[in-house]
Amino acid sequence: MATAALTKNPKDAIFEWEGKDRNGKIVRGEIRAGGEAVVSASLRRQGILVNKVRKRRMAGGRSIKQRDIAIFTRQLSTMMKAGVPLLQSFDIVGRGSTNPRMTKLLNDIRSDVETGTSLSASFRKHPLHFDSLYCNLVEAGEAGGILEALLDRLAIYQEKTLAIKQKIKGALMYPIAVLVVAFVVVTVIMIFVIPAFKEVFTSFGGELPAPTLFVIALSEFFVSYWWAIFGLLFGGIYFFFESWKRSEKMQVAMDRLLLKVPVFGELINKSVIARWTRTLSTMFAAGVPLVEALDSVGGASGNAVYQIATEQIQKDVSTGSALTTSMTSTGVFPTMVLQMAAIGEESGSLDHMLAKAAEFYEEEVDEMVKGLSSLMEPFIIVILGVIIGGIVVSMYLPIFKLGAVV
Repeated sequence: MATAALTKNPKDAIFEWEGKDRNGKIVRGEIRAGGEAVVSASLRRQGILVNKVRKRRMAGGRSIKQRDIAIFTRQLSTMMKAGVPLLQSFDIVGRGSTNPRMTKLLNDIRSDVETGTSLSASFRKHPLHFDSLYCNLVEAGEAGGILEALLDRLAIYQEKTLAIKQKIKGALMYPIAVLVVAFVVVTVIMIFVIPAFKEVFTSFGGELPAPTLFVIALSEFFVSYWWAIFGLLFGGIYFFFESWKRSEKMQVAMDRLLLKVPVFGELINKSVIARWTRTLSTMFAAGVPLVEALDSVGGASGNAVYQIATEQIQKDVSTGSALTTSMTSTGVFPTMVLQMAAIGEESGSLDHMLAKAAEFYEEEVDEMVKGLSSLMEPFIIVILGVIIGGIVVSMYLPIFKLGAVV
C-alpha cells in the first residue's frame, strides 16, 4: 500500500484514496489532510490519477477497554525500542487498530504531540483511558530520557494486572452463571410444569404429602407474582450495583465484606496485594518519589480498604516514617509483604523486593483459581442436584403413595 506524505495540521483528517500511477498500475493508500481537494492536489503533483477519495470514519466501534490500552502500550514500546519515531509509531498503531474509537483516540494524542505537547500531557487529556499512574510513569520516562524502558515496564505491569483481573473474573463467573441458569430452570418448572402436576393430583382426591404441598404453594406464588419476583430481583441488583458505584460508604463496606467472604475473600485479598505491590514496585523503579508514587498505588489496588490504608501510609511517610512502619500500622498487609518491604528498605532495593512479593502473590492467585475451578464443579453439582432433585421427588411422592395403596 502506498502512503503519500503531506505537511500535517492537528485538525487534519485521514483520507483513504485509490488511483493509478504513471504506469497505469492501481495504487491505494491513506493520507492526512485538511480536505478532499488537498488530497487530490497532492496526489496529482505526485503523478497519481485519483479515482476515489474517502474520509475515514472514526465514529462507532466498541468502547475502549483496558486490554486495548495494554496492547497499545506494548506496541508503542516495541516500536520505539526498534527506533521508530514517536509520531510514526502512533500512525502505525492507529492504522492497525480494529476499533475506530481507539484509532480516533490515538489520532487525537498524535495531533497534540505534533504541536509540541509532551506525551504525558497529551495522555492526561484522556483520564478515562490513562490514569495518573500511567501518566506519571510516562512523564518520568520523558524527563529521564528512558521513555522506551518505562513503556516496556508499563506494558508488563498492565499485562500482569489484566491477567489477574481476568483470573478473578473467571473464578467468579462460573458459579454465577450456573446459579443464574439454575434460577431460570427452577422458574420455568414452577410456572409451567408444577401446575400440570397439580391438576393431575387434584383428580386423585387424596391428601398430598407435605413436601408436595410446599412445592405447589411455591409454584402458585410464582405464577401469581412472577412479575414482582423478576422486578424486585433485577431492580434490586441494578440499584445495588449503582449504589456500590456511586456511594463511597457503600464501596468501603462492600470491599471490607468481600475480603471476609470464605474462600473467595482470600483470593480477592491476594489479588489486591499483588496489584498493590506490583504498582508500587513499578512506580519506584521508574524513579517516582515514594510519596508521589503512593498517590497512584491506592487507586490501582482496586479495593477501598487498601486505598484508605495507602492514604494513611502516604501521610506517615511524608512526615518521615519508614514505609514498613507505616504499612505495619495499617494492619492490612501480611507478614511476608512487610518483611520483603523491610529488607528492600534496608538494602536499597525496595522495587526489586516488592516485585518479588508481587510475583509470589500472582502465583498464589493462579494456584487458587485452579483449585477453586476444580472445587466448585462438584459443589455446584450437589447444590443443583438438591434443588432440582428435591422438586422432582416432591412431585413424584403422591404417585409413589398411590402405587403403594394400589
